[in-house]
Amino acid sequence: MFLERLAAPHDVARFTADERVKLAEELRKEIIRVVSVNGGHLAPPLGVIELTIALHAAFESPRDRIVWDIGHQAYAHKLLTGRAGAFSTLRRKGGLSGYLKRTESEHDAFGASHASTSIAAALGMAKGRDLSGGKGHVVAVIGDGAMTGGLAYEALNNAGHLGTKIIIVLNDNSMSISPNVGSMSSYLARLRSAPAFSRLKKDVETVLRAIPVVGGSAVEAAARLKEGVKYALVEGAFFEELGVKYLGPFDGHDTEQLIRIFQRAKRLEGPVLIHTVTQKGRGYEPAEKNPGKWHGASPFDPETGNGTGKSSVKWQDAFGEIVTDLAARDPSIVAITAAMADGTGLVPFAAAHPDRFFDVGIAEAYAVTFAGGLAASGMKPVVAIYSTFLQRAYDQVIHDIALQNLPVIFCMDRAGLVGEDGATAQGVYDIAYLRCVPNMTIAVPRDRENLAWLMEAALRSPGPVALRYPRGSALSLIGGRSRTTTWGKGEVLREGGAATILALGPMVETALQAADILAQRGLGVGVIDARFVKPLDEALLRKVMKASQRIFTVEEAAVTGGFGDAVLEFAMSEGFAGKVATFGVPDLFIDHGTRLENLEDARLTPTALADAVGESLGRGLSAS
Repeated sequence: MFLERLAAPHDVARFTADERVKLAEELRKEIIRVVSVNGGHLAPPLGVIELTIALHAAFESPRDRIVWDIGHQAYAHKLLTGRAGAFSTLRRKGGLSGYLKRTESEHDAFGASHASTSIAAALGMAKGRDLSGGKGHVVAVIGDGAMTGGLAYEALNNAGHLGTKIIIVLNDNSMSISPNVGSMSSYLARLRSAPAFSRLKKDVETVLRAIPVVGGSAVEAAARLKEGVKYALVEGAFFEELGVKYLGPFDGHDTEQLIRIFQRAKRLEGPVLIHTVTQKGRGYEPAEKNPGKWHGASPFDPETGNGTGKSSVKWQDAFGEIVTDLAARDPSIVAITAAMADGTGLVPFAAAHPDRFFDVGIAEAYAVTFAGGLAASGMKPVVAIYSTFLQRAYDQVIHDIALQNLPVIFCMDRAGLVGEDGATAQGVYDIAYLRCVPNMTIAVPRDRENLAWLMEAALRSPGPVALRYPRGSALSLIGGRSRTTTWGKGEVLREGGAATILALGPMVETALQAADILAQRGLGVGVIDARFVKPLDEALLRKVMKASQRIFTVEEAAVTGGFGDAVLEFAMSEGFAGKVATFGVPDLFIDHGTRLENLEDARLTPTALADAVGESLGRGLSAS
């Protein structure tokens, strides 16, 4: 075991080239083994193993700071930095995070999960080093997929302006989660595929260096010619024009060459970008053949690649089928995703309606404003985006959509507790940050049938609509077939006595199960699918307040500023004399674990809800 020989990650510098090859094999096998059991990202970390070994051989972490973009590519980094013994706990409650955490290791220089942040963070560290008189190198490792995000270019622009010494490693595998799109992807592809171009560049540069530098207008013209020809021929001219030295492209799986290149970059002044070309999923044939599918994996049999979990209809698949069918009937419907065609369920839409499908790359802010432009032109844009990623476009939601009351539908996948992906991916803030936005309608389906009805109704709305649904299985006919299908109205699922539970989305089933538990304790409790956060069904709430002196709200979202607070505000304005208790995700970051463990931590299980309601009514845990 080569990992056992590492007292510090930089010890890989003492390995022979052959030993580093064997170390890479060991890392690859361990990553496949653990992810096959725990689930997690697979294709991204497999593609950067040799690159990771080279980084730790050339740099001395934590004195030299390695900043990984997103962090899901850093499994080999975790294994090399003293966490091999705990790697089997990856993504499990109390175990290692699937991303980077400053509290987990001194070698995790910056916490990361959302893309395109590494250059900005590394540049801040490098400038802080200079201002404080510190030492050491700062390295940002960014994927070409993350280079579709605007934050990366803002940082590159500032890096060239500041001239601060920073090393940027561009990990180019032509993929985000879905295949990369856009002009930058095409530009990098041209750089990857032009070895003859490189030889021509060297020949021309030899000639250009021979141009004498004397004086006068003729020589000034020659100098301008020299620069013009240089940038016409030199790969990476885009980066060079920004003031960032470009080196590459290099084979990202050639560890020994990479070590030499990194050592060379350490001697250069100012910002340097090293372009490496890697293969996503390297070393595991199923992931090499289909890196998009294997970007993130549920538990699987490593021998066959077949999943070992139960198969069910997921929310994103239900959404994808619904919106694809609706678009077949309405040619004005368009779908937009930010590099998440697979994750949001839009692959069927892209196949059926390719001219109306837009993958804009990891550019959520652009996606929202682009949708606004489409809506202003009479189209009906559906923006499919994870709840945690819509946060990156909040200004655009307010300024470019809601302020102009444009009919854009935001379909927020993974809205709620996401389990193993942890704190950075929990989609629990959208209700709170959207509820305060004028013109915004917010609705939450409890099952597949409700999602279909809400989608169809939302397309008729004159203004923006946000639909939120969780990770996991989309159940059918929770509480029976809906009898209430009026926009803005909730639905009474169970008549109650002294108490009523107002639930949203997946918490409707939880509330019904809690009511069953309470019925066994001799307590009759009503259950209402509130369905709409904004507007509230005020008429229904008035009826509830007349019938019940105890109202409980339950939502799989941040309790601060959420649906419960909206009910509280309305109850106070109506002079309600009873009690309103709110249940939701508490005001803290919920870490990784299974989704059930997340729900237990937030006390959002049927038993926990029944106990809380029963205690309020004098029939707590001891009741039977």
